[in-house]
Amino acid sequence: MGLGDWLYGLFEGMGPEWVVLCIFLLFFIDALLFPTLPELFFILGFNREPTPIFGCELLLAAIVGELVGIFLLYFFVSKIRVPKKITDIADKYVNFLIVSDERALLMNRVAPMIPFTGAFIALIDAWKPLKCMFYIVLGCVLKYGAILLASNFFFTYFESDMAQTTMLVMIFAIIILSFVASYFRKKRSGLE
Repeated sequence: MGLGDWLYGLFEGMGPEWVVLCIFLLFFIDALLFPTLPELFFILGFNREPTPIFGCELLLAAIVGELVGIFLLYFFVSKIRVPKKITDIADKYVNFLIVSDERALLMNRVAPMIPFTGAFIALIDAWKPLKCMFYIVLGCVLKYGAILLASNFFFTYFESDMAQTTMLVMIFAIIILSFVASYFRKKRSGLE
């Protein structure tokens, strides 16, 4: 059994509602605690039932999971007393980025530069939570919508095994390119 077969087997036997719940939880955990490679599981979930309606359900689950995770972290950080020194560090870090306002959350979709997004939203006084929510939702729709469209294209025009392999390669390429872009942006900005 290869890696692709094992990964595709993760959702084996699950009904669509359980796949949607898993996607919600993976995006929630990714936004709140630690990275879960949600892109990979998003596409694996979609491949269980590659229909436009199910794709929209997964996209909605991803958006809601991410928003709940981000704003739960935002709530926790905004309720605790964070030392001014940490707030200043977060502010300096965001000001190093090419875009230092809420639009940085849209760029974060391509090159993940802002970890624990909810904490940054709470720490950066100039950022408005509603505006942040808009850019988070827009970023989810653009990124995961593109992934859904590409996935649908591959499954329509390639045989099943070729489509699985192509989609796994594409997802890993997106993840690797995101990390490489993040590394070079940090290096160019003088951050370690």
